[in-house]
Amino acid sequence: MQAALSLFDLSGKTALVTGCDKGIGKAYAIALAEAGTDIIGASRSLEKGSAIEKEITALGKKFTAYKVDLGDKDDLYRFIQKVKEESSTIDILVNNAGTIMRKPAAEHPDEYWDKVIDVNLNAQFILAREFGKDMIGKGSGKIVFTCSMLSYQGGINVPGYTASKSAVAGLAKALANEWAGKGVNVNGIAPGYIATGNTQALREDAVRSKSILDRIPANRWGTPDDLKGAIVFLCSNASAYVNGTILNVDGGWMAR
Repeated sequence: MQAALSLFDLSGKTALVTGCDKGIGKAYAIALAEAGTDIIGASRSLEKGSAIEKEITALGKKFTAYKVDLGDKDDLYRFIQKVKEESSTIDILVNNAGTIMRKPAAEHPDEYWDKVIDVNLNAQFILAREFGKDMIGKGSGKIVFTCSMLSYQGGINVPGYTASKSAVAGLAKALANEWAGKGVNVNGIAPGYIATGNTQALREDAVRSKSILDRIPANRWGTPDDLKGAIVFLCSNASAYVNGTILNVDGGWMAR
């Protein structure tokens, strides 16, 4: 039996984190490195020598950067092939990268819908399938999706985002049903209202911001660092018997 604290030790593991250069994804990558993992980072804007690379290497961990457009399927498959050729194994996949496009449903154009679904759902499934099959082959692995409060609720002016995040929560459960017995834990984290670029428009809208804060029992917007404990838990042996769960980190939003 492992001692409690050792259950969270991720030394010797390698984690692929998408959308790792800012916001929640950056907090995920740092937390996993602090717990012992080397990081393979990917995003559309990631460059070698980035701030996140410097932070990870300062922790004594290896960081490998890849630039990929998850909305471009050809680029996505090229990225997957390159990672598999250049990395010995992926122990942890954090499917975090996403996008949001705001416009009322009656005015929401096809290009908004298609872009959000491609990045937030289609790419997530492809990454999970392609790296998940390797995890199944070795009998172990962890996959974590970034879900949302809009995995449960409808939201306003973001129909594509809501559809994608509702689907991702379902995808995590579907994959868990198939893969839990094969040594692969698949779960999700649903952040509450976190102060990132995705929520800037809401925070700058005095009426919407007040209505949101009035509902949060913790009485504050969350920060990316509030997600660090959750990601380490779901990527470690501490969650060995956790499958198909969406872990809310929301300041109590869903309890209201």
